[in-house]
Amino acid sequence: MDRQSQIEFILDHYENPRNHGKLDPADVVSNGGNPGCGDIVTIYLKVDDQERIEQVSFEGQGCTISQAAASLITEMVTGKPLDEVLELDYDAIIDELGREVVMSRPRCATLALGTIKAAAASYKKGERTAQMEV
Repeated sequence: MDRQSQIEFILDHYENPRNHGKLDPADVVSNGGNPGCGDIVTIYLKVDDQERIEQVSFEGQGCTISQAAASLITEMVTGKPLDEVLELDYDAIIDELGREVVMSRPRCATLALGTIKAAAASYKKGERTAQMEV
């Protein structure tokens, strides 16, 4: 994908976020943020009896990259087992968003993935909420 296509992909996820809004009831809620730049993401997970993500949504505020990445990652993890989510690589998200475009802001690009990983780990430990700061 060329640079312009990457930018359009990010803008589409930012302007038309997928799985946006509070999920109620959620099995686990996880909060993450980048205090230095003001990016905030809250992840809501509904997990089935086989530990697969049945539903996921997010709320947040911040830059285009952080919010687009949250939208993208919710699409990527829906239906996946928690163990698979815990193994997702941060570089994979950067590549999916477009390395050339987001590499100068990797913390923004990976905030949602880190927050979803915290939510998955929390669920596996029997906890209902998780706090994560990058």
